[in-house]
Amino acid sequence: MILFLASRPVVPTVRRTRSGAARGWPAVAPRSMGATPRASGATTTTRTPDTAPASTPRATGGTPYANAQQITDDHGPEPHPPRRSFLSPYRGLFAAPGAAAFTLAALVGRLAGTMLGVSMVVMIATVRDSYALAGAVSATGIAVTAVTGPLLGRLVDRHGQARVAVPAVAVFALGATATLLCVHHGAPAWALFLCAAGSSGVPSLGSMTRARWASVHRDDPGARHTANSFEQVVDEVCFMAGPALAMVLCTAVFPEAGLATAAVLLVTGTLLFAAQRRTEPPPQPRTDSAGGSPLRSPGLRVVVVTFLATGAVFGSMEVATVAAVDSYGHGPASSALLALQAAGSCAAGLVFGALPVRGSAAARFLAGVAAMAVAVLPLLAATGPASLAPLLFVAGMATAPTMISGMTLVHRLTPSARLNEGMTTAYTGLLIGISAGAAAGGWTVDHLGPAAGYTAPATAAALALLAAASGAGALRRSPEAD
Repeated sequence: MILFLASRPVVPTVRRTRSGAARGWPAVAPRSMGATPRASGATTTTRTPDTAPASTPRATGGTPYANAQQITDDHGPEPHPPRRSFLSPYRGLFAAPGAAAFTLAALVGRLAGTMLGVSMVVMIATVRDSYALAGAVSATGIAVTAVTGPLLGRLVDRHGQARVAVPAVAVFALGATATLLCVHHGAPAWALFLCAAGSSGVPSLGSMTRARWASVHRDDPGARHTANSFEQVVDEVCFMAGPALAMVLCTAVFPEAGLATAAVLLVTGTLLFAAQRRTEPPPQPRTDSAGGSPLRSPGLRVVVVTFLATGAVFGSMEVATVAAVDSYGHGPASSALLALQAAGSCAAGLVFGALPVRGSAAARFLAGVAAMAVAVLPLLAATGPASLAPLLFVAGMATAPTMISGMTLVHRLTPSARLNEGMTTAYTGLLIGISAGAAAGGWTVDHLGPAAGYTAPATAAALALLAAASGAGALRRSPEAD
């Protein structure tokens, strides 16, 4: 009788913890050919028959409970898993050591970068009383940036961020200082063009920041998606706050205050960013597989051309909004309405980054461009600030998902040894588009009137959709874009 009881399993009362794991005594599993030691060191063998009762576990490894109702649960039904907070992906993003440090350092420099264009134009136009000269000098700086940006990105990939960014920002500081002195002391116009060219070769902090996220979360596509979303929100905040701050400094303090402040902030932010060495991606030696320009990829060419038209949407929409609000008799409200557009993009970017990634990056990019093209059209029907405000907010909501998906494609279509160069090339296309769009928006307002101002961004959005749709095949044929 004792041997029979010893061969039976011990059935404890099982309690479950909050994590669902069972607690209690460990069940003594029977052995089909188990050996039970005797006190004298000998063993006896107990065989479990195949016709064991339902309550007895078989020797084939099944659960020791044929009926699940035998398990008692003192805590009631299984608790539901905790709900994931909306900000959980972003908290996880910054859990990486050093992530917050390089993000804050880059934020200082990126804010300064958005102040440069407005500061230059307002400063020269105020001191020299010539918007034509101010626009020409600004255009020269943009043209030089379009050429030097990808080249600096290539040097960053090859030699490292700190080794390139520090001397480059030192050259920028010399050029900015020379510009301030030339404007203050009335130097000839040609000197302003030379100074503008000399101060335009600055590495893109936005591209370098995205490259760090890609390196820190190289094995987590979801985290990289959230990082791209967060970076787009940072871009929107900088483009919303930077020009406004520059305008206030140039008009309320003195004309050179905007450029001087921007130069100090850009140098400080770049140096602090370069000092964060533990998160810096390692330099990529030149290899045959990474040789040549990233634009050799057909898919990347599609993204850059689409970004060019997308930048034209941004540039022309800003001019059209200022002209439309002024025609309504509410000129000072134009900055607030433009801020609503940026707020819509920020909100959409935060939500998009918190959502799980679905579908291919190419499909998300095409859907974002299509949504942008559709969202711009209702602006043509605006009749006043009350109707324009919500339409601008909605139009802005299509911006962030498009840019996020586009930068995801740039990451995947560019070899890792050329990542900074690829992202800088994409941003250069966007920058050129913004300048061209501003010029096109101004021409439209001058020749067709403020009421037709939004024709320019609507046309640019249609061109962006055409470029993305016609290149969809090249994007789908790229295995990295899936």
